[in-house]
Amino acid sequence: MEEGRRINIGILGATGTVGQRFITLLSKHPWFIIHKLGASPRSAGKIYPKAANWKQATPIPSAVRQMVVHECKPDNFTDCAIVFSGLDADVAGDIEAAFRAADIALFSNAKNYRRDPHVPLIVPLVNPSHLSIIAQQRALHSPPLSKGFIVTNANCSTTGIVIPLAALEKAFGPLEQLLVTTMQAISGAGYPGVSSLDILDNIVPFISGEEEKIEWETLKILGGVVDDDRGLKSFDMHARHPLRVSAACNRVPVIDGHTATVSVRFAQRPPPSPQQVREALAAFTTDAQSLGCPSAPVHTISVHEEPDRPQPRLDRYYQEGAGVSVGRVRQCPVLDIKFVVLANNVSIGAATSSIINAELAVVKGVVQA
Repeated sequence: MEEGRRINIGILGATGTVGQRFITLLSKHPWFIIHKLGASPRSAGKIYPKAANWKQATPIPSAVRQMVVHECKPDNFTDCAIVFSGLDADVAGDIEAAFRAADIALFSNAKNYRRDPHVPLIVPLVNPSHLSIIAQQRALHSPPLSKGFIVTNANCSTTGIVIPLAALEKAFGPLEQLLVTTMQAISGAGYPGVSSLDILDNIVPFISGEEEKIEWETLKILGGVVDDDRGLKSFDMHARHPLRVSAACNRVPVIDGHTATVSVRFAQRPPPSPQQVREALAAFTTDAQSLGCPSAPVHTISVHEEPDRPQPRLDRYYQEGAGVSVGRVRQCPVLDIKFVVLANNVSIGAATSSIINAELAVVKGVVQA
């Protein structure tokens, strides 16, 4: 990134929970300037503080206090080199497709295009190499695109899990089996979220669609990009080394921070020891760090030695929620190794992932800004 160069960006769904987190993070970004805000037609034409029911712990940044909210239409964002989407999935599909068709680079937090065979599903601390499929996405679009594309980040619960899994596969080779149980914060349901009568003094052992997302997103993220016999790139869904994933998802009365208990079996026999796993997790580094992405964490994975960590209240805001915390690494009597992982679902699980994805795209020349 050329020193002193700034890039205009837009934010769709700017009044919602994820949109507010985008604003909080991007208002002090060294590369990106918040240039346009988009929301529903009922918010369009209002200045941002009048349109948003602000729910962040810090005040509305001065950078957007006088900004007028626009409808989420491409014509309103043509002077933005990058657009971030925090739209709800029920409206994101058509809007995001329209932005791509208008030749705008779009980074989405929504689920709508995660299964698209030409759209990369990227956890920036794991698989930025999947950005390589964007050229094909542009070429196959009708008409072909020169600048536009869609990149999605993963479900918030998947994100926290695949980061330590990627570290383990890098150090010890492929995984064969994964059992995961999540304890997911209420902010993952958006605002107003889960009714207080449902979540207080309670655990809800069902989150619609969540288990399925973890089970297939993990395969796409940890899998490679391969060329088929037609010369087209595709995602191999971890097919070269099949991985079986079983997930159980629960909503718990925690505001921010998804916790998961994870058990894994390695293809390598004998498997690594718990101490070898701790060392590999702590040593894991990523392209986002080596390439100087400003939103990347200093430590991708923070490994705790204490017997009762990580905990959401104590660890979710470490490094502004950009990394993950792992603890209780030990032998598993059923598989090989088990551990606990905590990720900030509204940071690395949502807005921060999209922002680092965009930073990587800029550094790698995928975004022409």
